[in-house]
Amino acid sequence: MTRFRSVLFWLHLVSGVLAGVVVLIMSVTGVALTYEKQMLEWADRRAWSAPPSADTARLSPETLLARVREARPEAVPTTLTLRADPSAPATLALDGAGPLLVEPFTGAVIGPPPADLRTFFRTMTNWHRWLALEGTSRPVGKAVTGAANLAFLFIVLSGIYLWVPRVWSRLQFRNVLWFRRGLTSKARDFNWHNVIGIWSAVPLAIVVAGAVPISYPWASNLVYRLAGEAPPQPSGAPRPGSPARAGARGAARGGDTVREPRAPLLLEGLDQRFATADRQIAGWRAMTIRLPQAAGQPYVFTIDEGYGGQPQKRGTLTINQASGAVEKWETFADQSAGRRLRSWFRFAHTGEYYGLTGQTIAGIVSAGGVVLVWTGVALAWRRFRAWTSRRPTTAASAQKVA
Repeated sequence: MTRFRSVLFWLHLVSGVLAGVVVLIMSVTGVALTYEKQMLEWADRRAWSAPPSADTARLSPETLLARVREARPEAVPTTLTLRADPSAPATLALDGAGPLLVEPFTGAVIGPPPADLRTFFRTMTNWHRWLALEGTSRPVGKAVTGAANLAFLFIVLSGIYLWVPRVWSRLQFRNVLWFRRGLTSKARDFNWHNVIGIWSAVPLAIVVAGAVPISYPWASNLVYRLAGEAPPQPSGAPRPGSPARAGARGAARGGDTVREPRAPLLLEGLDQRFATADRQIAGWRAMTIRLPQAAGQPYVFTIDEGYGGQPQKRGTLTINQASGAVEKWETFADQSAGRRLRSWFRFAHTGEYYGLTGQTIAGIVSAGGVVLVWTGVALAWRRFRAWTSRRPTTAASAQKVA
């Protein structure tokens, strides 16, 4: 066991040194991204407007979209997001363009959402996922962050074992379980590394493990297999008709090729379909409507009771465009065990699965990860310096013996 502990310690140390910088970057950016959705909604509140009078009602979805099409004939909305709060603007996602905020009582176009905070979070995400690499270099950045995340998972799990003192006593456990004052820099780093490591070990392991299926298809497939299911077909796999569509899009982007005009947006019956979706979940917080772009396509309503990061509070309602009949209603409980487990990993990584409390815990342990990297590298550096200072003495002693 002593030899095993020694080998595990050196693997722990080497992994921390090799992956330390990348783990530090991911931990810092993870802290910055903790409350992304809430902060973006807070930033958008400057566009929120009170109703002109107490009895003023919001425009219906059909009327709202018709007003936008009058003001922006070139706009092709693909989704419409409505919030339960009557003061909140509607958000339109446009084909080939960015989102637009729309005043809910008049249909006037407010403009794009505030960009500064979104730019900040986009920058943090680029660093967190790809080390800010762009274009063809992004796969390299993803490979590096994925490998560093795997190393970090090993560090966290091995650290739990290494944390247990070799000699079990009240004093030994107190030294690694609680923060202590008046220590030298080396002893302080050791104390902080152990205390933060053990108190954050379980949630930090969940946060780090949640990123592995995001980084690696084999890990995502493993999640489904653990649930007893065959992994789904990769999203990038070719589907019937997809090559032709891809070719058409490519030709439309050519320098001398004019893109074919889109068919008129189909809105007939939207208000009745929206009324059906409105009754599906009492107390919904946000509803996103995927608008049909061709005859025969259904209306798809994503109804959310949370902030968007809690799949267990979200359902999808599919309604026939022509007849208004409900074709499908799918909640989180209706999904397969594999999909539910995969969603849990995805949103446990950010803590969003457990709401604001989960996000806060994920942010705190991410900040703890920053301290763990700093103190771990500092301890490794001191160990390296102590080893190099002993080498001349050892060499001189060997010469005297010879």
